Amino acid sequence: MTQVPTPTADAVRRLVRSLLADGTVGGPGGATGATGPDVRPADVGGPGGEHYSWWVGSRHVLRLAPDRETSTRLRREPRLRDLVRPHIGVAVPVGVAHGEWTAGLAYTLDTRVSGGSAEEHDVSAVGEADLAAFLTGLREVPVRQAETLGVPRVGPRSLEALRRAAAGAAEHLAAADEFDPVLLHQLTPSATTQLAAQAGTAVLVHHGLRGEHLVVSADGRVRGVLDWTGAVVGDPAEDIAGLALAVGSPAAVRAATLAGYAARPCLRGLWLARCDTVVRLAESLARRDTGPLPLLRVQLRRAWEAILLERVTELREADEEG
Repeated sequence: MTQVPTPTADAVRRLVRSLLADGTVGGPGGATGATGPDVRPADVGGPGGEHYSWWVGSRHVLRLAPDRETSTRLRREPRLRDLVRPHIGVAVPVGVAHGEWTAGLAYTLDTRVSGGSAEEHDVSAVGEADLAAFLTGLREVPVRQAETLGVPRVGPRSLEALRRAAAGAAEHLAAADEFDPVLLHQLTPSATTQLAAQAGTAVLVHHGLRGEHLVVSADGRVRGVLDWTGAVVGDPAEDIAGLALAVGSPAAVRAATLAGYAARPCLRGLWLARCDTVVRLAESLARRDTGPLPLLRVQLRRAWEAILLERVTELREADEEG
């Protein structure tokens, strides 16, 4: 098996310099000085400290696929962004260049969407309306067209299986004084049955609505959504769960409700997020997960914020599914 080269700053600078020579990148935000383009890591790095996303000046971002599977998703992303752009009401990056940065592994150079992230700025009430419009727009994207582009269809996860995994993880967190496992008792086996995903509800799902993928302005408006490489056709509750981790459960549920989702998919997303955060933090503490502990603790807190729809046993069968 051929070892993938480490994407160093010099290698990235050489690649961007070739794009500059082609006239792909230029102007005040493209490069600085005679030494070549201004490049710096835009992510926290992989397991070995490798960085696969780089800022290029102030206007572009370069992403390098670390493997062939990611390359496939990276090559598909520009066409998917073109498909969703008319529907979602927020910006998505525009592709500037694409190719291979090493044999068989893709790169994309995109415009940078102006703004901070949901980890830097709180989402305002108007920003929640932006998120609602985004979720509404995703439901309007033609599923068949997305699948034609190669977006995979993924079945819904078993909330009962996740509940059992979270129950075991919660005991480990309790021993580390990180979590009260009694909180999980709210999610009973009967509740997981009530909150099972309903047939015929699959939509285009971003499937990665983490805080760093939401572009948020200083006034709390959601201006853009980044990184569409993980998109699938599947359970819309997964995006509600992602928002719970990014902006907190109350804001996520308010946005989903504004988007027309009823109580069940909102609560399903809430409990997906809650169970996921318990499992991930326990795995990280056991050194089986490379996720940064401070962020995982913040996501756990956000997911477990109380909302008005807590009592799943009182859900009425007459509720319409969103």
